[in-house]
Amino acid sequence: MIVAIDGPAGAGKSTVARALAERLGFHYLDTGAMYRALTWLALRREIPLDRGAELAELARAHPVDFDEKGRVWIAETDVTSSIREPRIDRVVPVVARHSEVREVMRDRQRALGSEGNVVIEGRDIGAVVVPNAEVKVYLEADPEERARRRVAERPGIGADALVTDLKLRDSRDAVNTHLAEGAIVIDTTGLAVDDVVARIVAVVEERQP
Repeated sequence: MIVAIDGPAGAGKSTVARALAERLGFHYLDTGAMYRALTWLALRREIPLDRGAELAELARAHPVDFDEKGRVWIAETDVTSSIREPRIDRVVPVVARHSEVREVMRDRQRALGSEGNVVIEGRDIGAVVVPNAEVKVYLEADPEERARRRVAERPGIGADALVTDLKLRDSRDAVNTHLAEGAIVIDTTGLAVDDVVARIVAVVEERQP
C-alpha cells in the first residue's frame, strides 16, 4: 500500500509522515530530501544549478537511496545532516524546478515506492508521482502556524527571515503543489501530531485489503 502525503511547507508533512510510517510499520520516503541530496552533490561537484540537463544526468548517475535507519545517501555518502544546512535551503528550489530533474526524480521515487508498504511525502505525490496511491492526504495549516513551525525547525535563523522565506517558497512551489483527486484534506492547525496520524491510520485500516 502507498500513502501519499502532500501539502505546503510547514503544514506538518515530514513530522506526520515519519510518525505515520512508524505507527504502521511502513517505509518512509521523503522526496524533498532527494532534491536536497542532489543539490548537495551538485554544489560539491561545482555543477551550475541552472543547467537542468546536467543535473538530471547527475541524478540518473547517482540515484538517491535511504537505508533502514532512514538516512539519506547519494554517491556513497551519508548526507542526512548536510542537506538540512541553510545553504541547501536557499538553492534547492532552483534545482527542483528543472523539468528534466523532476522527471528523473519521479522515476526514482516510483521505484522506491514500489518496494512494499510506504508513506511518501512531498509536493506533487498524490497528483503526479503516485496517482494510484490507495490513500492520498493533503495537509494544510494557517500561515501563522506554518511560520511558527518553521521557526521551531530552524532555531538558528531569525523569525522574520523564515517568514519571508516561507512566502517565497509558497510562490515558487505553487506550480508543483496540487490537491490530488480523492485526497483527504486535513487542517493541522492546532492539532497534535498524534491526532493527525490517528485520522490517517483510520483511513488506511479502512482501505487495506
